Amino acid sequence: MNSSNRVNISRRGLMFVLSSPSGAGKTTLSKLLRDSDDNLGLSISATTRDPRPGEVEGRDYIFVDHPAFVTMRDQGEFLEWAQVFDNYYATPRKPVELALKQGRDILFDIDWQGAEQLRNTAREDVVTVFVLPPSAKALEERLKNRAQDPPDVVAERMAGASNEIRHWDVYDYVIINEDLDQSLDAIKSILKAERMRRQRRTGLESFVKSIENDLNASKTDES
Repeated sequence: MNSSNRVNISRRGLMFVLSSPSGAGKTTLSKLLRDSDDNLGLSISATTRDPRPGEVEGRDYIFVDHPAFVTMRDQGEFLEWAQVFDNYYATPRKPVELALKQGRDILFDIDWQGAEQLRNTAREDVVTVFVLPPSAKALEERLKNRAQDPPDVVAERMAGASNEIRHWDVYDYVIINEDLDQSLDAIKSILKAERMRRQRRTGLESFVKSIENDLNASKTDES
């Protein structure tokens, strides 16, 4: 098909959620997915926790203090918010809604609480994927090997993993991250299929009607 004749049907963007217990590989998969997809942006969360070494304001997180977070929450500026350990996280509403309207997809790195809130407020726009580790032992080894947290924090995250995993069955899809490349391929397949859903292809109805009109006109000419 000549590129000038290629059909281009408009589409509403989607919110693509990846969740997992800390250390299951979600952050690595998110980065690889974004690097391979120009139409997938990242939702930048607001948080009350302190920046980690190397994190940049506005690129990794929007860092706010607790009073500012509460004010933004109470004014309806967040699509979702959650408390994780001793800190708060949330998704600013305006940039996400603008992206979806423009047909761009947004990747969310949030926990089950945030995913549930998004489903409750915008179910048709949300696709959720839960990433599991291949075993509890593998999860602990990954947390220790990344050397970002002291032993007491690793223990805390292992305890929190049980609570995260308990909610696996509320997600649309579940990936067991034993092999990184295979997991990435599976996630790409999910995203590709979800982009083709009829409900998201806002230009499809007018396209079908144009075909019907042409067919009816052809029948009239033939008669």
